[in-house]
Amino acid sequence: MQTPATTTLGRTFEKCPDEPPHLVGPLRVELSTPVSLDTVRKENPHLQVGGHYKPNDCIALQKVAVIIPFRYREEHLQFWLHYLHPILQRQQLDYGVYVIQQHGENTFNRAKLMNIGYNEALKEYDYDCFVFSDVDLIPMDDRNTYRCFSQPRHLSVSMDKFGFRLPYNQYFGGVSSLSKEQFLKINGFPNNYWGWGGEDDDIFRGMSISRPDGQVGKYQMIRHERDRLNQPNPQRFDRIQRTRQTMDTDGINSLKYEVVKVEKNALFTNITVEIDGPGKKVKTGNITGSVKHFCFQGFWPTPPYRPSPDPSGFGAVAGQYGLSAPSKDFLLGSGLETGEATPGP
Repeated sequence: MQTPATTTLGRTFEKCPDEPPHLVGPLRVELSTPVSLDTVRKENPHLQVGGHYKPNDCIALQKVAVIIPFRYREEHLQFWLHYLHPILQRQQLDYGVYVIQQHGENTFNRAKLMNIGYNEALKEYDYDCFVFSDVDLIPMDDRNTYRCFSQPRHLSVSMDKFGFRLPYNQYFGGVSSLSKEQFLKINGFPNNYWGWGGEDDDIFRGMSISRPDGQVGKYQMIRHERDRLNQPNPQRFDRIQRTRQTMDTDGINSLKYEVVKVEKNALFTNITVEIDGPGKKVKTGNITGSVKHFCFQGFWPTPPYRPSPDPSGFGAVAGQYGLSAPSKDFLLGSGLETGEATPGP
């Protein structure tokens, strides 16, 4: 079958290939030498204002918004931009980078910032894929494509801080991708996760997901001390077990925030937002898209649940990083399936 083509100003463009031709595979990540934003700008002359890029020789298969929840990590962001912009361009993506910065001194709410990033990015461009990434995670192989697939995709499969293996089977943290349809079907991320931990596992508890090969999905984490306003959430595993009761009312359809300012530079779009917290309420933001509650069928397993194949693996690996083990009920009720998936549209 002939590949569809588009003609612009006398030039004909075909769709980019499913396997980008300029990928190099395993990468060496060097974090000992600081990187300046001026250097990153010079390294990426084809970026458009706001950190937007599209291939100039083919039509990208997907339009990807990369969402980074952010606060107090300027040095990490410089490293991230230094490594990710060239990778995303070699992957021939039509992409934009959005840094969603939480204003004020409230406890950090990563999940809500990701919801806001989804909503604000759609106001600017017709994105059909959303990659949510921690600012301190650098991929070690550019074959780990920042695209969406027929299932939600967990990209950061093996991180150095976990000994290059999953800390537990249900783990979905770090870097993930969802299509617009997938995001709306599950009502986005839960807004009630204040502090660190659990929001990714919550949204995907019981869903069928895909992951790249463990070697391709390797990541290096930029070492840092934990922010005093981003401490582990002691209620995270209790909340995960209540997901089925709360997911249709706590998510993108209940999102409240105020945009403080939007700043566009050559490398990314920074959106600073005020979000509600203890003792503070803000207005409801304009939500883009509609949540299809009827679509939950097929995303959640029916009893009996399949036990986790390694219910003790979490404590063995992640305990040394200050993570608490999930409850037995959580492990037995997860039902998480993993596997490869075909790319989405």
